[in-house]
Amino acid sequence: MDLYYIAGVALGLGLVVIGAGLGIGKFAAAAAESIARQPSAAAQITGAINLPLFLLEGVAILAEVFIFAVVLLK
Repeated sequence: MDLYYIAGVALGLGLVVIGAGLGIGKFAAAAAESIARQPSAAAQITGAINLPLFLLEGVAILAEVFIFAVVLLK
């Protein structure tokens, strides 16, 4: 394979992981701050934050699968 092609794939994977990490970190920080402000609503906040976290992680995994598919199908 071409070196530029492999470098592009590595860059794409790195950006996916960094983006997902930043997004998950922002969600977790917001949830922790909300729970710190209102501890009685911890169960509701946790329940409300779980779905976006799972969707964000799912998007990151799908992006990685698509990048690997591009590598294997070239």
